[in-house]
Amino acid sequence: MRNILKSLVLLASIAFMACNAEPPKPMSVIPAPHQIEWHKMEQYAFVHFTINTFTDKEWGYGDESPEWFNPTDFDADALVRVVKDANLKGLILTAKHHDGFCLWPTAYTEHSIKNSPYKKGKGDIVGEVAEACRRHGIKFGIYLSPWDRNHADYGTDAYLEYYRNQVRELLTAYGPLFEMWFDGANGGDGYYGGANETRWVESGYLYYDWAKVVDIIRELSPETVVWSSSLPDARWCSNERGIIDEHCWAMATPEDMYPNGKDNMAVLRHGQENGTRWAPAEADVSIRPGWFYHDYEAPKTPEELFDIYLSSVGRGGTLLLNLAPDRRGRIPEEDIESLIAWRKMVDNAFRNDLAEKALFTASSSRGRGFEAENMQGENEGYWATADGVTTGDITLKWSEPIKAKYVVIQEHIALGQRIREFVVEAFNGDEWQEVASGTTVGYKRILPLTEEVTTDQLRIRLLDSRAEHAISRIAIY
Repeated sequence: MRNILKSLVLLASIAFMACNAEPPKPMSVIPAPHQIEWHKMEQYAFVHFTINTFTDKEWGYGDESPEWFNPTDFDADALVRVVKDANLKGLILTAKHHDGFCLWPTAYTEHSIKNSPYKKGKGDIVGEVAEACRRHGIKFGIYLSPWDRNHADYGTDAYLEYYRNQVRELLTAYGPLFEMWFDGANGGDGYYGGANETRWVESGYLYYDWAKVVDIIRELSPETVVWSSSLPDARWCSNERGIIDEHCWAMATPEDMYPNGKDNMAVLRHGQENGTRWAPAEADVSIRPGWFYHDYEAPKTPEELFDIYLSSVGRGGTLLLNLAPDRRGRIPEEDIESLIAWRKMVDNAFRNDLAEKALFTASSSRGRGFEAENMQGENEGYWATADGVTTGDITLKWSEPIKAKYVVIQEHIALGQRIREFVVEAFNGDEWQEVASGTTVGYKRILPLTEEVTTDQLRIRLLDSRAEHAISRIAIY
């Protein structure tokens, strides 16, 4: 009997597979599973907090005494609760900035928290924040500046050994990490162990030999997204205003992003349709003008933060929003107020998906398993066209007119990024009128309509694509 049941199950499975169309072939460059999970986070926090907080500087010189680091009321749980209340899914902490001061009791230098008054030298900001993140379900990441204005050996092979030892130390003690962040700082004037001189490393990207750093990360925390100047899993969006360009591919070729050790702003800004690596744009921006706390600065308004959200998450990338604890070690109350008001604005704008009550139809379909209704609501399916079909129309129809302000389109990026050009049209009772248009989509594209549209039909016309379409969701708000 068991053999008969097994045979029936096998036959049913074969019949089901035979009735369903084959999925489209993936593009030549697709995201790794950990990159897809990173996309789904959408927004997360940066936290700049170190000795600069107490010297009122953005870049410390490297000669600061560890005794100057002395927050009076630091509470890692309070910090992480602010992040969680704002629905930021992760936190990247500045474990070491350019001044070289380390927020953990590293074994490799005395220029660290172990020689500060904080908890009488027994404190560990990195460890405390890492544990608080895990308690509250927030993913944890680290920023470790490659430039070190304190270290006497900066610019030599000895410093590279020091730096890689610290990467290994952090990952071993505090990993796994969801992201590790390395910027392109590569020299200038500094203390350098008392030399007080200027040191430029020749072609900094070559000096650091990032491939060896990435090997350490892959060994100890293989699902970490590497944000770097070379071999990146995610790239800089070319500015620190939180704005990703409307035309933006998630792919790029590392050699083209940083030719001769210099930023290629056009590639960073737009990506490359035929790039060799999945390296999507991340938009980094601070809630205040500076990255570290200064009492003469004020936070951005909720409205400003909302516009940044639309220009980052809404353009296929992620938002890395910096928060700056004050000398107490607390996020200032006015920053929290702005942050939570922004969160409410986002939640209110995107709470009710009107598309869930619409009838979805498409000009064509790949076949069973890839129908238009797969784009409705949150599900694991997606709509796809037949091989070679790179255009198409998707129509949403309601029984009663709705008022639309935002159109959201998401590609099934597990198969790659495809769309090159599209328009959105509304039916006014007599004819279709264009209300929005765009080029690239990627993980998520949010299109604010120029004005609220009242209609009972919306149509997305896909005008051009790199291959057959694969769209996971269309939402209307």
